[in-house]
Amino acid sequence: MGRVKIFTKSRCPKCPAAKEVGKLLEGKGVPVEFYDMETPDGLAEAAFYSIMSTPAILVEDEREKVIAHWMGWVPSLKELEGIIEVFR
Repeated sequence: MGRVKIFTKSRCPKCPAAKEVGKLLEGKGVPVEFYDMETPDGLAEAAFYSIMSTPAILVEDEREKVIAHWMGWVPSLKELEGIIEVFR
């Protein structure tokens, strides 16, 4: 199974919702990685994926290929689960 990567910033008004969706996915056994774009590591990971806005959510398959992404908004939990189920 792949993973979900969530990129946030502290002053982003939509980022708390992205973090909440990530926590719900974790509770369902989905691997989730959180990146704070105000840290060097978070910024470096965001640069690798050319992320310029927050929140950003990426879904990767087991080969680390991005299969879905959202930037600047948060998809519903149901939408994310649908994408993830296809690749389980």
